[in-house]
Amino acid sequence: MKKICVFLIFISLFIFAEQTSGKAPKREFRAMWIATVNNIDWPSKPGLPVEKQKDELLEILNTLEALHFNAVIFQVRPAGDAFYKSATEPWSHWLTGTQGKAPQKSWDPLQFIIDECHKRGMELHAWMNPFRLSQNLTTPYAPGNIARRHPEWVLTYGNKQYLDPGIPAVRTYLNNVVSELIRKYDVDAIHFDDYFYPYPIAGHAFPDTLSFENHKRDFSENQAEEWRLNNVDLIIESLHTTIKSTKPGVKFGISPFGVWKNYNEEDEIGGSATTAGTTNYDNLYADVINWQRKGWIDYLIPQIYWEIGHSAVDYITLANWWSERSFGRHVYVGHALYKLIDGLGDAWKNPQELPEQILIARSNNNIQGSAFFRMDYLKRNPHQIQKRLSSDVYPHKALLPTMPWLDKRLPAQPTKVKMKGFLRKDEIKVKYKRNDVKSPDHLGYAIYMSETDEQVDVSDTENLVHFTQNDIIDLNNISFSEKGKVWLWLTTIDKHHNESAPQGPFKFKVK
Repeated sequence: MKKICVFLIFISLFIFAEQTSGKAPKREFRAMWIATVNNIDWPSKPGLPVEKQKDELLEILNTLEALHFNAVIFQVRPAGDAFYKSATEPWSHWLTGTQGKAPQKSWDPLQFIIDECHKRGMELHAWMNPFRLSQNLTTPYAPGNIARRHPEWVLTYGNKQYLDPGIPAVRTYLNNVVSELIRKYDVDAIHFDDYFYPYPIAGHAFPDTLSFENHKRDFSENQAEEWRLNNVDLIIESLHTTIKSTKPGVKFGISPFGVWKNYNEEDEIGGSATTAGTTNYDNLYADVINWQRKGWIDYLIPQIYWEIGHSAVDYITLANWWSERSFGRHVYVGHALYKLIDGLGDAWKNPQELPEQILIARSNNNIQGSAFFRMDYLKRNPHQIQKRLSSDVYPHKALLPTMPWLDKRLPAQPTKVKMKGFLRKDEIKVKYKRNDVKSPDHLGYAIYMSETDEQVDVSDTENLVHFTQNDIIDLNNISFSEKGKVWLWLTTIDKHHNESAPQGPFKFKVK
């Protein structure tokens, strides 16, 4: 095993050297998790003035935009509560200081961050925890909390409370919660993390015996584990149906624990060559590979939170394993940004570890990008990771990978584009001859730059200099690397990041 790990490390270093000398791809998922539970990322504490909360969010988004991220995974329902206006979920006490208390000035954090992300050409993935109701047993529930309306649905395990996944009414309730959110808000995706059935507590069985007896369907008395797996399957399948029937373009993504199952030669699919003490399948009852294979979800972000060469759960082994089981859907890698500060072992003291992991993922054709846990650690900037990202890993903007099973139609091109200004020509103005020319799912425009008036290579990420939602594009607000005459080109981008053919060229003098 040690010889294999040494070989893999050698290969990864070779890949790193090759990739750093090449260009980043034109399309790549680059996401950051922003956690609201316990105020660990945002807001910095409960009950802050609205303007302070907005300023903190804008600082986060400006940082991510400057580092060329293109997606945000924002926790909107951390524990049976809400960071958005809901008819069923109470406002979170991590937002206002008291669960159920509405924020001042009709402040809606979800609407605000959606608008700000879309201005920047970034996607907003609404991150929800399906079953967790409390982080401890002392925080009071608001009168409208589901735990008070339906205490018979609630189970206590350790020092937390959960909705019981085995009760059919709970599955209906969760579908209603998701349906309400996507009907009211223009989110790009619904996102669940690794928490399905809770992580096991040694010596304590999950207390769902009663719901098993009442709702065991065709499962026999000794099939409680198979029943739990099926409960979560039923929830994911029904949520897929709800999302696609309500708003077909909304993505559904899961970020599971990094090991589906350890290898067992008797399994049809076969687990990874790992020896993890916990797995999705055996402990969290999340058969995520089944969901991917059946097309119930649009993407997976396995949390591969271990270093290259780990003796039990090697990063490269797991990245390859997940990528080989994409089943035509997207796979991104979840990276342990937090371990650059909290991680044990020499690997996490090495400034190369995380950039190397990203580039190894990039070298795999079945992996379309990366996500990072979590925002506060980016702000703390261990090993100067912000500089490493901006200079070596994400030096240029990137569009998101498309999902042709959701939308493969190219957006409509503007019918009339011209430079505005008699002498300075410092604007591109986009006009449409008919109201129906702009695509219904129009997001904005990408600006490309070339040094000649010949057709620009839009596949080259170095040529992509700007994104805007404005029909009048002020070119003086764009940072160009060189002064002098350049030629600009314009493409239309829709909400799935499909892109029109370029329009141009427009001659412009950089001052």
